[in-house]
Amino acid sequence: MTETVERDELDSIERSIEIDASAERVWALIAEPGWYINTGTVVEHEIRQEDGYVVVIDPTYGEFPLRTVALEPPRYAAFRWFNLEGVDRSGSDATEATTLVEFWISERPGGVTLRVLETGFAALPVDAAKRRAALENNTEGWEVELDAAKAHLEAAAV
Repeated sequence: MTETVERDELDSIERSIEIDASAERVWALIAEPGWYINTGTVVEHEIRQEDGYVVVIDPTYGEFPLRTVALEPPRYAAFRWFNLEGVDRSGSDATEATTLVEFWISERPGGVTLRVLETGFAALPVDAAKRRAALENNTEGWEVELDAAKAHLEAAAV
């Protein structure tokens, strides 16, 4: 039982934030692959199509391959994010080298709650130290990225 609890704790990140904007406006942002790749400010990215994936190109952080899993406007979006460099995305291990990033939009008085859940760290095909580092980096990142989404969407709503 302890092993399962530890695996779960090391497998996912869940965060939420209240945003004073409409569900449609928030949807327009979260449906864009890789919007969350930023330095604390939402920016436009170059996006190219590549063998069933999109590659988001950020001027600061480089290239991020993603695959859209589901888009259910205006409530839910999910993407597979390739967290490991050098993985052959056409190979049988392609999905194992990803985390699943899911977004939910729930209406509330005056706006919405945006929730993100990123899972799959425990299955990444690297050693435990690299999995933990990926989890820790992304845990910190989601705080910054959700704050950036809130600032971006609320500023645009004024």
